[in-house]
Amino acid sequence: MIIVCWALQAFVILIFVRIILSWFPASEGLFMTVQRFTFAATEWAMGPLRRAIPPVRLGAAALDLSPLILLIGITVLRAFLRC
Repeated sequence: MIIVCWALQAFVILIFVRIILSWFPASEGLFMTVQRFTFAATEWAMGPLRRAIPPVRLGAAALDLSPLILLIGITVLRAFLRC
């Protein structure tokens, strides 16, 4: 049970890192390596949500709600597991 709680917490951290890195354009070097890793590590969960839930239009921009929904789901799961 402790391993599952630890894995969920690590996944939450990866989601936040992905959110922050998505604000910056990709560049060469370590930044791109970290960005590719976080995107690859979280896409399996965020991709299906993104396809199922369309982005919210905010004028000319669009807000992707998949990270928020995923974080809420993980929080509910952690509460259920009592992590």
